[in-house]
Amino acid sequence: MTSTAQTPSSSPGGKQAAPEHLGHVVFITAAAAMGGFLFGYDSSVINGATQAIGEKWDIGAGTLGQVIAVALIGCAVGAATAGRIADRIGRIRVMQIAAVLFTVSAVGSALPFALWDLTMWRFLGGIAIGMASVIGPAYIAEVAPPAYRGRLGSFQQGAIVLGIAISQLVNWGILNWAGGDDRHKVFAGLEAWQVMLGVMVVPAVIYGLLSFVIPESPRFLVSVGKTERAKKILAEVEGEHIDLDARVAEIQDGLRSDHKSTFKDLLGSRFGFLPIVWIGIGLSVFQQLVGINVAFYYSATLWQSVGIDPSDSFFYSFTTSIINIIGTVIAMIFVDRIGRKPLALIGSAGMTLALACEAWAFSADMVNGKLPDTQGLVALVAAHVFVLFFALSWGVVVWVFLGEMFPNRLRAAALGVAAAAQWIANWTITASFPSLASWNLSGTYVIYTFFAALSIPFVLKFVKETKGKRLEEMG
Repeated sequence: MTSTAQTPSSSPGGKQAAPEHLGHVVFITAAAAMGGFLFGYDSSVINGATQAIGEKWDIGAGTLGQVIAVALIGCAVGAATAGRIADRIGRIRVMQIAAVLFTVSAVGSALPFALWDLTMWRFLGGIAIGMASVIGPAYIAEVAPPAYRGRLGSFQQGAIVLGIAISQLVNWGILNWAGGDDRHKVFAGLEAWQVMLGVMVVPAVIYGLLSFVIPESPRFLVSVGKTERAKKILAEVEGEHIDLDARVAEIQDGLRSDHKSTFKDLLGSRFGFLPIVWIGIGLSVFQQLVGINVAFYYSATLWQSVGIDPSDSFFYSFTTSIINIIGTVIAMIFVDRIGRKPLALIGSAGMTLALACEAWAFSADMVNGKLPDTQGLVALVAAHVFVLFFALSWGVVVWVFLGEMFPNRLRAAALGVAAAAQWIANWTITASFPSLASWNLSGTYVIYTFFAALSIPFVLKFVKETKGKRLEEMG
């Protein structure tokens, strides 16, 4: 099928005018992206409680690492199942399920009876994160006007980095209230670390409430035969000037298959999955294999190696989050102007250079556990440059690509598989870093540099630009 991308109506001066109801679409997108906020918040808030959890139950680093990393296994489960559930009961219902799981996880994590049930609550929270990582991009891509879909799709990553930053601010505030670094100080029957984990109830409840006031995806409604309701929502998000009957017919053409997308639909005659699914998996895996989460999960260790006082680690982690937010805003500005693919290539080049500098810096011999001044400065600057280039490129464009690149009949299931692969890669990097770092920290960064460099030919050869295309054109 051939069609041209729908663009906003033009003003007399030839400039594109904003579509009708853009403010309404922004609100819908922001509400859906609350799942991304919780994604970032829940992923990061545990860092403030890790030390106290180890002390409370007197467990070693290996056991503690499993308690922390179990959430990532839950993420893979949630991501792998969310798409199929969304195709059966709708995108909004999945958001509501995720909101309930976030809430239950926050309450349970704040009030654990023992280490085993804390682990269980973390696993449930991981399932919620995985579901949010799938349903947010899918829903936003399906309600956003084509000309604005990249910028609106980047709300997901913007919400994630904001959630990371807010969680660190909350942890810092709670620790200050606790007298500096006493995570066991008791207030209202809860220790400081328990309060850190329990605060997530607030955004979880907000997410759940917002899910009741935003509309269902028009593409899902068309898929279940509710075309009149779909027309009403299309008029709200794309403008009343469009031919609603033609838009519904176009969506129906893109939904040629009568059955819901399943894992079986993703299989091809060769190489297991269809090529487009492998490309989605590749994007997801490369996003993690550059080691981005090392910069957040193990930042305190890295800052100490460059001479930062441990008591200031939260502050420097927060500066990284600010850089992350700045890079995300840059991506939001340019993703629809220069396209997804050019941003990915720019980011890959910048990350490769920054990671190579970190590898060089950490190759120096440490004195009293610290790098020499020159190498320490290079490592500190390179770490921030790495986060900046990741945020302005792969941090945003991967989620935008995953929301756009798959054909309608495969989108939810394929996005779920790609997101599950992302979480598995995340777990691999997170779990392997302590061992790799103890072996050779410089060599660890050489590995990350290799994957950043390898992502360049991958994007050039396999990834197609999706800028400005309707979802019905993807095939």
